[in-house]
Parts: sequence; structure tokens; C-alpha cells
Amino acid sequence: MPKLKTHKATAKRIRQTGAKKYKARKSTQDHFNARERGKKTMSKRKDKTVSKTSNKALRQYLPYGS
Repeated sequence: MPKLKTHKATAKRIRQTGAKKYKARKSTQDHFNARERGKKTMSKRKDKTVSKTSNKALRQYLPYGS
């Protein structure tokens, strides 16, 4: 059976944890953050777990983990 190709754009944005869960950076954090409250800005700095419904698609995009 041939090797599977990794989707490179997904691999740059999403990481697989040791428990086979996927973590991604929260969106909308690049600019215009000065007007937001500190709590919201601090929560954007943390990685979030990707929903379980997306796991099947991510397994196809990242067959060898990332």
C-alpha cells in the first residue's frame, strides 16, 4: 500500500497530543486586540482542543500525526 500524504496547511496549524487529541490555536488573535478585555486576550493565547466531530477528518489530513 502506498504512503499517505500529509496535508501541509493543516499540519502547520494543528498538533496531535499524546492521547491522540488535536490542539489548535484560537482564531482572531492576530491584531485589533488592544480594544478587548484582558480575560479575552489571555484566553486567545492558549491552545484549544479541536472538537471530536472534526477528529475523523483530521486523521485523514494528518495520517502520521504532527
